[in-house]
Amino acid sequence: MIIKTINGKTPKIGEDCFIAENATIVGEVEMGSQCSIWFNAVLRGDVHFIKMGNKVNVQDGAVVHCTYKKSPTTIGNNVSIGHNALVHGCTIKDNVLVGMGSIIMDDCVIESNSIIAAGAVVTKGTYVPSGTVYAGMPAKKIKDISEELSKGEVDRIANNYVTYSGWFKEEE
Repeated sequence: MIIKTINGKTPKIGEDCFIAENATIVGEVEMGSQCSIWFNAVLRGDVHFIKMGNKVNVQDGAVVHCTYKKSPTTIGNNVSIGHNALVHGCTIKDNVLVGMGSIIMDDCVIESNSIIAAGAVVTKGTYVPSGTVYAGMPAKKIKDISEELSKGEVDRIANNYVTYSGWFKEEE
């Protein structure tokens, strides 16, 4: 793994986290407990800060970045960022699933209990209300989230990644 201080700012990694050996975390990055940063994921807090809550998983190949002196990235608790997603200069609240290959651009706000579908492109400044599913290019609301979908996908995936990371921690 690459964990690097940039401009005097060193990443802060919470308790009981898993960082894959080829993940990259640089600069002003702060994460809570039970987070997992997977293979080839990049968290670049070099131009602004990245702040993550507890039980956040950043899956393989995902990139989390910011815009210089303008748009930091803030991620709440119980958030899953899918494989090859790009999360850039935005706010993601609690209990959110960011689908594989999706893009969330600067100054977007993704409210709690929402899903960004795989491959969605959430354009600059988009506001995603709580309890909705957004999909497409550009992303638009396609439906409200049901309790079943919230528990069945958002919670299930976040909890599974805590379990998966445990497998890797046992091997260390």
